[in-house]
Amino acid sequence: MKILCVCGMGFGSSLMLKMTVEKVIQKKGLNAEAEATDIGTASGTQADLILTNNEFASQLEGGPAPVKAVMNMASEVEVEKAIGEFLDSK
Repeated sequence: MKILCVCGMGFGSSLMLKMTVEKVIQKKGLNAEAEATDIGTASGTQADLILTNNEFASQLEGGPAPVKAVMNMASEVEVEKAIGEFLDSK
């Protein structure tokens, strides 16, 4: 599973979110990888799930991958919930 972590420029909050996602992936033992990217690149990048903030979530919805908004990029609980909801929907 590929999880895109998206922010405006691809190297600020998306990197923080990527580190949080990697902690959750490791803790849960998921076969997944996380990648940080900017919003422009995200719409053309193949992924299973996109995690981002509320602002960018609305811009990315309707694309090829499901989008989940995360309020606190450093919250393992919130990221784990978003990934769990995605996995439950499959």
